[in-house]
Amino acid sequence: VQLQASGGGLVQPGGSLRLSCTASGTMKTIYAVGWYRQTPGKQREMVAYLATSGYIDYLGSVRGRFTISRDSAENLIYLQMNSLKPEDTAAYFCYLLADGKNYWGQGAQVTVSS
Repeated sequence: VQLQASGGGLVQPGGSLRLSCTASGTMKTIYAVGWYRQTPGKQREMVAYLATSGYIDYLGSVRGRFTISRDSAENLIYLQMNSLKPEDTAAYFCYLLADGKNYWGQGAQVTVSS
């Protein structure tokens, strides 16, 4: 299984970006998808998590601004980010839990700056 993220870039404070992640390969059962982020010198943190059960969780600081979604038919994972703030600047990683294994995409850099 491979995950390919796209959609990062430079945006001004208050702007929006949508990250996409394409999952390819053989997957019998997907249990959850998510987005995490990391800045230099800090641990990776969960930004948004979506379980196939319907459970959704967000990092407190992004709740109400970010929305995670999934296109099951196309194996796509999205993160819509609105009202971006400079502190949202980070490398964003998509995540997938399938068949008892964790999979990670490469980081997509998001920079929020004027």
